[in-house]
Amino acid sequence: MNMHAEHRRRVKNRFLNEGLDHFEELHALELLLFFANPREDTNPIAHRLLEHFGNLRHVLEAPPEQLMAVKGVGEHTAILLSLIRGLSQKYMLSSDGTVTVLNTLKECGDYLTNRFIGRRDEAVMLLCLDAKRMPLACRIVSEGSVNTAEVSVRKVVEAALSVNATTVVLAHNHPSGIAVPSMEDIVTTRRMAVALDAVGILLEDHIVVAGRDYVSLRDSNYYDPEQCRLLI
Repeated sequence: MNMHAEHRRRVKNRFLNEGLDHFEELHALELLLFFANPREDTNPIAHRLLEHFGNLRHVLEAPPEQLMAVKGVGEHTAILLSLIRGLSQKYMLSSDGTVTVLNTLKECGDYLTNRFIGRRDEAVMLLCLDAKRMPLACRIVSEGSVNTAEVSVRKVVEAALSVNATTVVLAHNHPSGIAVPSMEDIVTTRRMAVALDAVGILLEDHIVVAGRDYVSLRDSNYYDPEQCRLLI
């Protein structure tokens, strides 16, 4: 058994005995790279990836073409690294067989935030709830942020009506920014609320997501459904 094989076995045994809790980012990445590079020493590749992208999160969020620009990263490695983000999102969204009821704004916010995990591009999402506050649908209604995308009021209303929603929550993400609502976000929220109220659907909230953080316009007093009803 050569030196690399012995090192790999030690690292794998450590993971089997301890999990990843005590692994530094470098060694966790090195372990992952074992499975795309069965014979090569992956420690230098892990070093180069972290130096190039800054941290493990940015490595796993990088598109394959950027990953392959790093010395030692081929197509198999780039696919493996890119796969982690997508699998993590599916893991977070996988059903455990229980019925989901979103009774509070916080539960809606957490539910929506999970759906933005790993998303590199800006998007606008609509969560549709029935009268019992069970999700009917959660779909992308526009690519791009509320500020930069043409968010169609008609498209949002049609999406809500198509599943007979009684309540909806709007959300959009800031992949590279912070969860701070802009004036455009506030204006768009009120415009959507008026259009939805006209067809008997409540826009309960609009949340802005950045990573695992989010801001509720309603909780932050940027949006009040009752005030928007007075505009009808």
